[in-house]
Parts: sequence; C-alpha cells; structure tokens
Amino acid sequence: MSAPPTPDAIGSARRIVVKVGSSSISGDRAAQLGPLVDALAAAHGRGAEVVLVSSGAIATGMPYLRLQERPTDLAVQQAAAAVGQSLLVKRYQERLDAFGITAGQVLLTAGDIDNPTHRSNAERALETLLALRILPIVNENDTVATHEIRFGDNDRLAALVARLIRADLLVLLSDVDALYTRPPEQAGAVRIPFVAAGDPLADVVAPESSTGVGTGGAATKLAAARMAADAGIAVLLTATQKVDDALDGARVGTWFEPARR
Repeated sequence: MSAPPTPDAIGSARRIVVKVGSSSISGDRAAQLGPLVDALAAAHGRGAEVVLVSSGAIATGMPYLRLQERPTDLAVQQAAAAVGQSLLVKRYQERLDAFGITAGQVLLTAGDIDNPTHRSNAERALETLLALRILPIVNENDTVATHEIRFGDNDRLAALVARLIRADLLVLLSDVDALYTRPPEQAGAVRIPFVAAGDPLADVVAPESSTGVGTGGAATKLAAARMAADAGIAVLLTATQKVDDALDGARVGTWFEPARR
C-alpha cells in the first residue's frame, strides 16, 4: 500500500477542482461561503488553476419563491434555480472582489458531457477561462435540465469536470470530515484516512442521504471519488469547514490515491 500524501502533494497541484454542496453554504451554514472563497483565493494566489463546482442555486432561490422546503416539482425547481443561480454567483463574486479575482459562470447538463461537440465546447471554454486566470464556477443547468438528463448530484458533475480538464486534484467537500466505515454517528464507525488505488472498500457502508436543500450523500461522493481516482486524479474528501487546511496540505479527511495515468 502506498503512503498517504505529504503536504507537498496537494500544494504542488497545478489544477484543482473543488466541489461544495448546497447544505454546506445555505441556511444555517451560509457563513461557510466566505471561508471557502478565502481558501480558493489562497490556492489561486499561489498559482494553481482552480475550478469550483457549486450546488446551491435552488436553495438560494427558495426564499424568493417563498418556499420552506426543497420543491419536488421539476418546473418549480427550474424556477428556483433561475432565480437563485445569479444570486449565488453574485455572492461568490462579492467575496472574490477582495482578492481581485473574477468568477466565470459555467452551466452544464449531462447531455453536454455526453455529446462530443458540446463536451469539446465545454472543455475549450473552461481551458480558456483558466488561461485567463478566471475562476470558473460550475453548476448543473437546473433551469433547463430534465429528470432524464440530470447528473443526479454535483459530486458526479465534479468528477466529470475534473476528468474533462485533466485536473491534478479533486476536493469533495461535505458536512462530514472524512469517509467512515459506516455513518459516523453509528457506534463502531472508524475513519478511513487513506484509500489505496483499487481498494474495493468492502467493509464500508455508505447509505444515500439527503438534507432539506441538497441531494446525494456518502455513496455519491464515494462513487465520484472512484470515478476521478480511476482516471488518475487524486481525491480528497473532507468537511467544508476544513477546506483551508485541506488546500494547505494538512492531513485531514480521506485521501484517494489516483491510479497511474
């Protein structure tokens, strides 16, 4: 088994994709958006190319539609996303202004990744933004996506984006600080600090979960981590409030060793 990464393994990452979920930056945790941007700006400032995959459009739009709970109706979800997406990017940009960094909004559907022409266009757009030192903020295009063409969760979207731009590192942020052998609130749960390439993780129980505003859970993050690691991209899974330590190379969360490219 290979050793867990040294801080240099993260600090030297040239191209980084960071994914954050709705539940980490909305409601009672809305204040976490600021420290998240600070950490991204620090990585950007030391020369890394950073892409943020951020959920939150529907959650951000819900109060403006006077919705107390995440809507289940597709049309209402699309309406909430239409209102919330611009507000979400505005909040990111307001925080990025302090660092002189400009954000660029990129909205994708699963069809864009499946279609070779659309995929090539998305890759070219992201490459151009990064070359211009713009920080792309990627989200699923919830306003036009239908149930049949949705990614299902932004963990998968983040892994696909990381593969598309050949990232060195994918950081999956959530409400849990690492991968555990079972839900961490259960007795006997053991934190897993390192997953070797090809490890089947046969002893891990990762049930799906959902908050009031987000989708996905441990299983979706594990699947996304596998997808990226199998493509030769290192993956770090940790809590949103530890993003600063994570991007500084501290030994936090769970590190997924990448397969050899």
